[in-house]
Amino acid sequence: MIVLSYLWILALIPLLTEQDDKDVRWHAKHGLVLLGSEIAAFIAIGILSGLSGGLGCLLVPLAQLGILVFHVVCIAKALKGERLLVPGLSDFADKF
Repeated sequence: MIVLSYLWILALIPLLTEQDDKDVRWHAKHGLVLLGSEIAAFIAIGILSGLSGGLGCLLVPLAQLGILVFHVVCIAKALKGERLLVPGLSDFADKF
């Protein structure tokens, strides 16, 4: 279930099914907050690419690769029993 927590919208599955496991719920909440921040980042990249043209062709693949690597790091740390704290995002995820 921890792996599902960092697979974008699939984070809803552990959040809704694992009511008793606080660790899985923590990772699922953080996975959903990461999803929201990624959507916001892609909207910003879309706006930038609309303004500058060719810049979006470079930013989108780099952003996608960075996000994929970040999710793999989060999954690897979670499987070791560790937590990756992201300043700002982790504080926001802990509030709900």
